[in-house]
Amino acid sequence: MKRAFLQFAPALLGLLLASAGASARDVVVASYNVENYLKMERRVAGKTVPDAPKPEEAISAVISVIKEINPDILGIVEMGDEPMLDDLRDRLKAAGLDYPHKEWVSGADAARHLALLSRFPIIARASRDDVPFELNGARMRIGRGILDVTVRLQDNGQLRLVGAHLKSRREVPDFDQAAVRAKEAGLVREHLNTILKANPGEKVLLFGDLNDTKNEYAVKELTGSARDPLRMKDLNLSDRHGNRWTHYWAAADIYSRIDYLLVSLKLWPNINMDKSGISSSKVWSKASDHRAIFTSIKTPQK
Repeated sequence: MKRAFLQFAPALLGLLLASAGASARDVVVASYNVENYLKMERRVAGKTVPDAPKPEEAISAVISVIKEINPDILGIVEMGDEPMLDDLRDRLKAAGLDYPHKEWVSGADAARHLALLSRFPIIARASRDDVPFELNGARMRIGRGILDVTVRLQDNGQLRLVGAHLKSRREVPDFDQAAVRAKEAGLVREHLNTILKANPGEKVLLFGDLNDTKNEYAVKELTGSARDPLRMKDLNLSDRHGNRWTHYWAAADIYSRIDYLLVSLKLWPNINMDKSGISSSKVWSKASDHRAIFTSIKTPQK
């Protein structure tokens, strides 16, 4: 009997270790501005095509970037209509990444949308398509709305994800783009406050393209002051070389960090910074003018 147990013990130990490893597996969350994954006017073979999809070479690069990160939950910025989201999901599945659960938000911008793909089930939805505000007497709406879903993780823990894509930095003649961004940031902050006041223990992660650097109003508004009990912590990510930029603006030849992952104080202890960062994919520039960012979360306990 003793001999039989000794022969069986290594296998039993292996099973126990594998089980422990599985239960302790981190959840990887990524945010990625996929740069116009939609039909729009483009130059194709030297001609202007009014309704051309994102080029196949660029889509293949997007798939490659995502596959390198292998996220469990993927927040997406600049997605087209819902069929385009399904197109991306199908391509990811063909590449070995299956995301059975999705969210897609319709905002004032009819072309570009916030979306989310998840391996884990979405158990609550509170996304907002219509978020109005007033600027200089004019009635406006947040361009891409606010994405808000709660997912149930592998250990029955929960994670709430809020997505934002604030007004671009492109100057327009009708209004001050920075003022619009400030208004949008304030409304997203109000949305976060509503969540955290109702449940101070909520584990919340905000992802997205805020179109501002950390010293500007929009980002400061969303993170909150150091003494604010409802503040969000900026993960301040970097790539493997220590670089922090997430976007390259070719027209001005400027590299900047405008994509963020912000976490609530209750989620912060679960963040594994050693496994968080900015994608260093060799094909990043073929895929998008943004680089994907990601974090690894130790699964919350029941």
